[in-house]
Amino acid sequence: MIIKVQPDKQKAKSLREMAVVTFERLKETDKEKYPSNTLTDYYDIVRKLMEAITSLDGVKTKGEGAHQEIIDFVCDKYKMTTATKRFIQEMRDYRNKISYEGFSIKASYIKTNVSRIEDIIATLQKLVDGKLSP
Repeated sequence: MIIKVQPDKQKAKSLREMAVVTFERLKETDKEKYPSNTLTDYYDIVRKLMEAITSLDGVKTKGEGAHQEIIDFVCDKYKMTTATKRFIQEMRDYRNKISYEGFSIKASYIKTNVSRIEDIIATLQKLVDGKLSP
């Protein structure tokens, strides 16, 4: 469910900082040695940046399907491609399978998609930074 709230610049800054810290830690990790953890971290970064964007927009998602809704909202509002939206949803599905079903991601998935994921992160960071700048 999407609800309107007061824009929260401080929350957005905190979420962005948490995403940056996770990204820095991930850069020091052997991504292909720990592919499931890597995907979980990448998804967490993307979700935190999207939540920072919605915090600045005065929008909050909650309840069942909140992560799916935040992805749809940000991708639609900021005119990301359908392929990008589908890919982020795929990351969400994999992250859920890892967390709740013991699913394992293969190193080849990370190797194949790392630049795409990092491009998405860079795009989201630019959005957040643009909204945080006066």
